[in-house]
Amino acid sequence: MNSRQDRRLVFLLNVAQRRLQRWAAARTQDSGVTAAQSGLLFILGQRDGVLMGEAGAALDLGPPGISGLVDRMTAANLIRRRADPDDGRAWRLWLTPTGRGALAQAKAGLAEINARLTEGFTEAEIDVVARWLTSLQARFPRGEDQ
Repeated sequence: MNSRQDRRLVFLLNVAQRRLQRWAAARTQDSGVTAAQSGLLFILGQRDGVLMGEAGAALDLGPPGISGLVDRMTAANLIRRRADPDDGRAWRLWLTPTGRGALAQAKAGLAEINARLTEGFTEAEIDVVARWLTSLQARFPRGEDQ
């Protein structure tokens, strides 16, 4: 990238996101688990029994988004939802055996995606990209009016 004209960052981010999502969707078609579902599987793989609201926040989803995702994943027998014993209004999410199998498949797919994303770049370059992408979350917080 040697010209300022190539720094159409919003355009480049949008195109990259769409292409990555299409590629991932084609790869996950056989498993039946979407990228969003994989995200929740990863969260539960790290902390089974997480509160539904915490999972939504981690995935940057509001209450309707996480509720719909949980409904679909419960119907697919990937997760279970149980009332929190300390707060009857809150729900905790748990992996099912089917969900654990899907998590293992998602981890394998993530390794392939990460290998493709980082191919041809040094660790230092990837560190800069990761730092920049992470900084966007602070610069454009969720729900901020623009």
